[in-house]
Amino acid sequence: MSLSEATASVTELWRSDVERRRFLEGAAYAVAVYPIASMRWLTLPGREHPVSSDGFRRVGVADIDAVRTMTTAFRDLDNQVGGGKVRSTVVHYLHTSVAPLLRGSYTEEIGRRLFAVTAELTKLAGWAAYDLEEHGLAQRYLIQALRMARAAGDAALGAEILAAMSHQATYVGRPGDAVDLARAAQIAARSAGLPALEAGCHMVEAHGHAARSDARSCGGSLNAAEGAFDRANADRPIWLAYLDSAYISAKAGQCFRELGDNERAAGLARQSLDMSDGYQRGKVFNLCLLASSLIPEDPHEAVRVGTRALELSGTVESRRTGAYLRDVRARLAAYRDIPAVEEFRDRVANARSV
Repeated sequence: MSLSEATASVTELWRSDVERRRFLEGAAYAVAVYPIASMRWLTLPGREHPVSSDGFRRVGVADIDAVRTMTTAFRDLDNQVGGGKVRSTVVHYLHTSVAPLLRGSYTEEIGRRLFAVTAELTKLAGWAAYDLEEHGLAQRYLIQALRMARAAGDAALGAEILAAMSHQATYVGRPGDAVDLARAAQIAARSAGLPALEAGCHMVEAHGHAARSDARSCGGSLNAAEGAFDRANADRPIWLAYLDSAYISAKAGQCFRELGDNERAAGLARQSLDMSDGYQRGKVFNLCLLASSLIPEDPHEAVRVGTRALELSGTVESRRTGAYLRDVRARLAAYRDIPAVEEFRDRVANARSV
């Protein structure tokens, strides 16, 4: 697909989404899409030429900075209140403010910067759709974001998008695809020279292995992630700010819980709660991880932690938070003869946010 065709495709996606076209509603996750996308990323030539345009409106640095400022604001809101409260606003902004820029007039240098920030915001729209479990729509956005990242020549952003695809693949029950996507992401992260990003890519691979109950491969990926994270420094893109020690602990805890090692999972989940402010959705996830890991040892404490997660989830519009709370509820089923457990299970079942 040529760059002009890719631009037409992504702007049409935004327009159709704003207009709520029926073919986008309830789109199913397509199992073949991501493997093809990762193969294209690895095999297509690196830098694309030309990335310039001679449209009517002149696009400059101020336009790029404005989109980046809005992207940062949208990302912060997504972390605080969930994809359900920001997705439609992000898509509307892409359609009304970013699409005219893509059709404008810009130099090669400005063009690459424009496509990079467009990829970043399109990825966020896809992530918000994933958060709402609109998986087919999320795929469309992430595929388009990856195409924009290639036009920008931004290997780091491409790695982040591939890692997001891997994250989603594990969530929908495609751990084999998740591993392949994570490995493609690692190649891009290494070429970008960002050890922190490489660590994140190893973590999503580890989660894919854990979902397949492959403890040995999972351990290898966790060790690789630790080594990469130890090499990381503070010099990283703003969109990578989330990838800190709390995030690493949370992802490792998820792996050990999948593998049945609840004691290690609980310890890592506790560490993950030492997280930066502003990640309300992530805090719900990490509380659910801790609660589910505590169940075999202390169902009462699991209920106490789960109740904190349930109360916090009321401030976040995210179907994934509901899924994690329902998972805690299901894991507590064996202890429903305990009154506090059954009360919590009823609260989860009746919660509007779940």
